[in-house]
This record gives sequence, structure tokens and C-alpha cells, in this order.
Amino acid sequence: MRIPRSRALGVAMIAAVVLPLGACARNAGKGDVPYVARDVGTLYTTAKNRLDQGRYKEAAILFDEVERQHPYSIWARRAQLMSAFSYYLARDYTQSIQSAQRFISVHPGNRDAAYAYYLVALGYYEQITDVTRDQKITRQALDALGELMRRYPNTRYASDARLKIDLVNDHLAGKEMEVGRFYEARGQWLAANMRFKRVIEQYQTTTHAPEALMRLTETYLNLGVPVEAQKAAAVLGRNYPGSDWYAHAYKLMKDHPLPEAPLVPPGQPIIPDGTPGAKAHSLPGDSGSASGVPRDAQPAGVPGTATGGSTVGPNSSTGIPRQ
Repeated sequence: MRIPRSRALGVAMIAAVVLPLGACARNAGKGDVPYVARDVGTLYTTAKNRLDQGRYKEAAILFDEVERQHPYSIWARRAQLMSAFSYYLARDYTQSIQSAQRFISVHPGNRDAAYAYYLVALGYYEQITDVTRDQKITRQALDALGELMRRYPNTRYASDARLKIDLVNDHLAGKEMEVGRFYEARGQWLAANMRFKRVIEQYQTTTHAPEALMRLTETYLNLGVPVEAQKAAAVLGRNYPGSDWYAHAYKLMKDHPLPEAPLVPPGQPIIPDGTPGAKAHSLPGDSGSASGVPRDAQPAGVPGTATGGSTVGPNSSTGIPRQ
């Protein structure tokens, strides 16, 4: 049977439309972008226009295409950084970190490497969660910010990194306080004490230090170590005298005064008379000895004693008294 010419033409047109759609569907399912060869100038300009329009994800994909299609062009290196920046604006922080790290691995000595390190740090920093959740990302942000400051301390990125490091440390201290208060509420005083002590040792410049010192005072009192509690309260009063935390710690110490050691009256021996061995521990001058030590308690051979041998002096070559 012969197919009419018009029908054959219609079938061909449908096939021409359906086949590309099917190919695009397969590529979209795999997360790939169809390869369409374009010159580097057109690709980069299109990507920049998408970025200016706020279409950040599309811009990032087009910048990746610049690197994929023209890896040896002068625009490829710039496109890597622009891709990382576009992913950051699109809040795809994982892809942004990966793009910036790829730039660092390929161009470690490039003048824009500092900005790549900065994008890595920002990618971790933007993912910091509240203190009730795991703080692995927070520690990664702290490490990335510290790496940026160590490598490029005199750049403008390092100035921002210093501020962010203070905020990250405050966040980590808040996590320790959260866990410490959790233990304290359940009467696990030692575990709580260790958390509060870590805040003082590692994050003493954060805003959580005054509360940590007050909590240390509480936990030490409950552990039965009032002397250490008094030390923590004294440090709190010395550094934060007008704070509410010190007022609370002061009240705690007032309600739990330290036991005073009994004082020995003047002129009385520290160890009562008649105690075995007390003569050897008498106060200076009690036995009539000029040195304050009883004569019968002085060992033989000590220079200056009545029963000792000759003293060691310049004429003794061996340093051993002559017999």
C-alpha cells in the first residue's frame, strides 16, 4: 500500500519533534546538559547575562559548559570561579564548595585562589545549624576560615574571616552550654562540669563565658568541692562584676560558706603534747637547740653538730669526712 505524500511528511515532522524531546528527557533524568557546541564568547556572555538576571542555577550550568567545551581557553579558569559564585547565590552550597575546591586543586598559585578559599568557607558557614543539632558543618566552617587566614592573612577576605571565626566560636560554645545544661538538669554533675570547663578553656572570649563560670560554681558545689566553686566565683567576679551571673554565683557561695579550719592559739604547739613522735615535730626553740631541732633528733655527721665528724671543706678532696 502506498502512503500518501502528505501523510508521510506529517509522520516525519512528528518524529522530528518527539525524538529530541525523548533525548532531553533522558538527559534531564541523568542530570546532564545536552551538548550544544558554541564558541566560548557566546557561552560566557550568555552565562553572565543569566547571572545578572538572577537566574543563578542556569548561569552556573552555563559557566560549567565554558569549562567543559573550552578547557584550555583563557575564559575557562574564570568560568570555574564564576560557577562556584553562581552556585553560592543559588544556595547550592555543596556544588559551590566543589567548584571552588576544583579551582584550588587546578590553580593553587593563581591570584584568585584566595577568593576560592573564601567561597569554600562561605559554603560551610551558610550551612551552620542551630545548637540543638550536630555541629560537624560548624567545625568544617571554622577549619576553612582558619585555612583562609593562615594562607592569606592580609587580604580583605581574611578580615571578614576573623569576624566569622568569632561568631563560629560563639556558636560552638553555645553547643557546649546546651549539652552542659542538659546534663545539669538531670543531676549528672560531673558530665555537666566537664562541658562548662571546656567553654572556659577553649571559648573564654565568647559571650557564654560568664554563664559557664556560674554553672561551674553550681556543679562544683554539688560535687562537694566548695574550694573550686569559690575559685570559679572569684574569677567570675573579677571579670564580670556587674553581671547577673555573678550575682547568682555570689548568692550561692553565701548560702554555702566554706568551713573554717580551727586556729591554733599563739604559743601552743600545733601537735598536742603527749602525741607519739611530737618531739620531732616541736616548734623551733622548744628543745633548746639553736637550730630549732632537738639535739637527740639530729643525725650524726651533719656539719655543726656536737657528734658529727669533720666538715666538708676545701681540704677534703673526696668530700667524705675523715675518720
